[in-house]
Amino acid sequence: MTETITGSLDGADLRVAVVVARFNKFVTLKLLDGAKKCFKDKGVEPENILIVEVPGSFEIPLIASKLASSSRYDAIVCIGAVIKGETDHYEHVSKIASEGILNVAMSTGVPVTFGVLTTENTEQALARAGGDHGNVGYEAAEVAIEMANLMNRISEI
Repeated sequence: MTETITGSLDGADLRVAVVVARFNKFVTLKLLDGAKKCFKDKGVEPENILIVEVPGSFEIPLIASKLASSSRYDAIVCIGAVIKGETDHYEHVSKIASEGILNVAMSTGVPVTFGVLTTENTEQALARAGGDHGNVGYEAAEVAIEMANLMNRISEI
């Protein structure tokens, strides 16, 4: 018989950390608000949430790695906003942030979710930070809860 394992969206027993970039704060604060709303909606206790601010998206992977390696958190949510400008800086920061976040998850076995917007302009960023296209912060927090519960279920097998 085929078995299907899924992760629940019940955050009641989870400990989570959020690493949020201050750069483009007018966007990242909206993403953080979305993540906080998700945690509240899904039952994560406020005392089980740690929020760490970093200067920018480039710095997210290092702090996410430190938190994931501590064994204190069931999942890490990474929040940032990289908005394209006139130079190629956007490409470098986007690539470093995304690869770094993936590497943290793969090397630690802790779910580390990607709530970093990489957009062509401010309008696209705001649309994805509570505007017409939802809130990527909420979505990243929801994925973190589901993945943490899925990892716990798999560990029980």
